[in-house]
Amino acid sequence: MAKPLTDGERRKQISVRGLAGLGDVAEVRKSFNRHLHFTLVKDRNVATRRDYYLALAHTVRDHLVGRWIRTQQRYYERDPKLGLDLEELEEIEEDAGLGNGGLGRLAACFLDSMATLGLAAYGYGIRYEFGIFNQKIVNGWQVEEADDWLRYGNPWEKARPEYMLPVHFYGRVEHSPEGVRWLDTQVVLAMPYDTPVPGYKNDTVNTMRLWSAKAPNDFKLHDFNVGGYIEAVLDRNLAENISRVLYPNDNFFEGKELRLKQEYFVVAATLQDIIRRFKSSKFGCRDPVRTSFETFPDKVAIQLNDTHPALAIPELMRILVDVEKVDWGKAWEITKKTCAYTNHTVLPEALERWPVSMFEKLLPRHLDIIYAINQRHLDHVAALFPGDVDRLRRMSVIEEGDCKRINMAHLCVIGSHAVNGVARIHSEIVRQSVFKDFYELEPEKFQNKTNGITPRRWLLLCNPGLAETIVERIGEDFLTDLSQLKKLLPLVGDEALIRDVAQVKQENKVKFSAFLEKQYGVKVNPSSMFDVHVKRIHEYKRQLLNCLHVVTLYNRIKKDPTQAFVPRTVMIGGKAAPGYHMAKKIIKLVTSIGDIVNHDPIVGDRLKVIFLENYRVSLAEKVIPAADLSQQISTAGTEASGTGNMKFMLNGALTIGTMDGANVEMAEEAGAENLFIFGLRVEDVEALDRKGYNAHEYYNRLPELQQAVDQINSGFFSPREPDCFKDVVNMLLNHDRFKVFADYEAYVACQAQVDQLYRNPKEWTKKVIRNIACSGKFSSDRTITEYARDIWGAEPPALQTPPPSLPRD
Repeated sequence: MAKPLTDGERRKQISVRGLAGLGDVAEVRKSFNRHLHFTLVKDRNVATRRDYYLALAHTVRDHLVGRWIRTQQRYYERDPKLGLDLEELEEIEEDAGLGNGGLGRLAACFLDSMATLGLAAYGYGIRYEFGIFNQKIVNGWQVEEADDWLRYGNPWEKARPEYMLPVHFYGRVEHSPEGVRWLDTQVVLAMPYDTPVPGYKNDTVNTMRLWSAKAPNDFKLHDFNVGGYIEAVLDRNLAENISRVLYPNDNFFEGKELRLKQEYFVVAATLQDIIRRFKSSKFGCRDPVRTSFETFPDKVAIQLNDTHPALAIPELMRILVDVEKVDWGKAWEITKKTCAYTNHTVLPEALERWPVSMFEKLLPRHLDIIYAINQRHLDHVAALFPGDVDRLRRMSVIEEGDCKRINMAHLCVIGSHAVNGVARIHSEIVRQSVFKDFYELEPEKFQNKTNGITPRRWLLLCNPGLAETIVERIGEDFLTDLSQLKKLLPLVGDEALIRDVAQVKQENKVKFSAFLEKQYGVKVNPSSMFDVHVKRIHEYKRQLLNCLHVVTLYNRIKKDPTQAFVPRTVMIGGKAAPGYHMAKKIIKLVTSIGDIVNHDPIVGDRLKVIFLENYRVSLAEKVIPAADLSQQISTAGTEASGTGNMKFMLNGALTIGTMDGANVEMAEEAGAENLFIFGLRVEDVEALDRKGYNAHEYYNRLPELQQAVDQINSGFFSPREPDCFKDVVNMLLNHDRFKVFADYEAYVACQAQVDQLYRNPKEWTKKVIRNIACSGKFSSDRTITEYARDIWGAEPPALQTPPPSLPRD
């Protein structure tokens, strides 16, 4: 008599029959094995029960999805579409606005280049539930709206709960003969979400891993009293708030505790992840689990993208000393060899200086470690410069004063084996000014790595017409070796190329004009010069200088309407940090000038002023290919590099700019005569600072400047609110750190040269072609190759990753 089946066996039988009903069993097995293969990561060869479960679930889901879609179509689709417009579908995708200004976008370009170069690299960050705010313009003012970018899910990410990690906060430190312990901490879990980063045509797919905060299941439950259960569950939000929202400040430090929590959260989770991978990877080691950290710097390079991940230095020290029991000297050597620091700003208000009291409460063990690092550092400096107390004060990680603070940039410099700026002029300022004392101590540590952009996104994807025009002349190898654009130089005078480049630009302008009309209801003249100034709104970026030029042009048209003017559409766009009063006033000024200029019948089509609402990557991809003139007009010595400048250059816009950031190298590559360079140089700014900048001198000497300033001040552009811009004018006249008036005269004269050249379309386009041909240096592939060679010690491999269909060696 047959033995009766157990419930488990019955369920198994039913499951097998159910799976068979999904289709051919061999196909099901194949699908299951495929999912299992991709569920396993390269550092784990043994499947867990969860791996098998996930492989089975995905197999079933694959088979259900087709039916699911067909069911919905049958029930609800009355008029199914037969064709799909790819561009229409692209518009549906949300921007992942997980950074501020250029810093986050630079990281995205770097990830693209690392994958394209075949480097085994990871990008780590926070999976903010709400990214950079959406900007709405209401009555001319910026209004912020939450960026609910995950509202409809994110098809590109994969949650990896099996790699969830604990991150500790608060607590106390206990010293004992066995070592130091960090006790009674609050735990938050870091859940990783992985996004694939494909290389260009090479079968490499790297990983961007973003961490999301989750409360542990016992969060606050152990200490609730009767009736406190609901409150304890609701309090889970407190832990999960860590990854709720991006702080929207660009080049400005705001010392909020939640921000410090975010910075430690990403660092602690990432270092655990790196160390787990290091321990489980063989790298030629015979031990089942690696225990020696001797080779850690040979296998791991950590690049600190500004000071925001600076806590990686004390955290790595904590793990090595407290957890792995490595002695302090060895741990410090490993930490320094592993970490490298990129500085991205010289503005003092942007430098992170955290109150010691905040650290004491939130990260007590890290404060101990930072004190110990600083003490050894100062002992070393004192031995080299005996009696130089002022030098010790300047070089300390701890800033004394009413509120003792930790200078995170100093921590980064001390704890890294390499420090770099992001353009040649910026790296020089880093050496000679910002970190002068540190440079004198260790000059070999300091380098330059000029920023770059990926030509895949910033030419091929956003400007296919121009890319095709170039491919027809020099082939397509330039997409992975941008220096090959130099091959266009002999063709600068080629009539057919001049015609094609001009035609592509005109088509892009027509397309963008249609977009502006559809999105904003604004009509612009596509044959006018598209004069574009898009970047975060900040006093140092001098959108106010642009405003003064626009008002000057307006006044000239009004003064003599019969004169021949080059028609211009001036487009200004960018977000202001929500708490930055002056930046918000600047936006209001731009929109107010537009309200007057755009409705003046005498001006007509000759001058239009548009504020581009909600400037973001997807809007940049539309406006940059359509631009004729790129405005890069920061005060010399303030913009570390800029990357928008490179995007415009590659897409056939000419640059009007100061000798600041990467503009200097752009002028060097293309020839200064092929850019519109004006204004004070860094040494002129320094000389003016020594002499004392007096804005009134320029105001009194230049009648057109005086007229423009008086109009803004009197309410000419804000008739309903005459005092609206009095504080802006007061700043410009009495405490303008960025010397707008000092560059006004040279700027207006330079803009007249722009007009003159624009009147000769052929000569203009020849300059455009020369700029494109000379933009090869500004590929992020070149930047990353330099980081790999000079800092990481990881040459890009010559061998390509084989496609999944081929067996691996």
